[in-house]
Amino acid sequence: MAKEHDFDSRGYDDIIHLPHHVSETHPQMTNINRAAQFSPFAALTGYEDALGETSRLTDAKVLLAEDEKEILDEKLRMIQEGIKNHPEVTITFFVPDEKKAGGAYTSVTGRVKKIDGYEQTVVMQDGTKIPVGEITRIEGTIFGTIFGT
Repeated sequence: MAKEHDFDSRGYDDIIHLPHHVSETHPQMTNINRAAQFSPFAALTGYEDALGETSRLTDAKVLLAEDEKEILDEKLRMIQEGIKNHPEVTITFFVPDEKKAGGAYTSVTGRVKKIDGYEQTVVMQDGTKIPVGEITRIEGTIFGTIFGT
């Protein structure tokens, strides 16, 4: 006795031996594309990206002591006084991360174009703008004086 859902080929006797249809207008799918239909998919879209972002390391911003801030202010004042000579300096500053807490320290070497008091930035001749509040170190030679940290 056959169950109701068992396969019964008698209903297909009229078409079972017909040749396989090949479209004249649509190209046949390649085996690679056919197999791709059955390949696994990423059920958690973006999970790998999120995991990579979480594991990416950032540095914590170091807070400067008052005497260190005063030294940096003095160096910026000296740069401002000699701005017509476009002094060449190396400025190390903190760049906050846009996606998570922390950031990275970077250094820029070049000639100073101006110190913008309104925007509180040091503008380099190449157009780089460095926020004064993020500067941690200035090195260079101003008026024959070599200064470091």
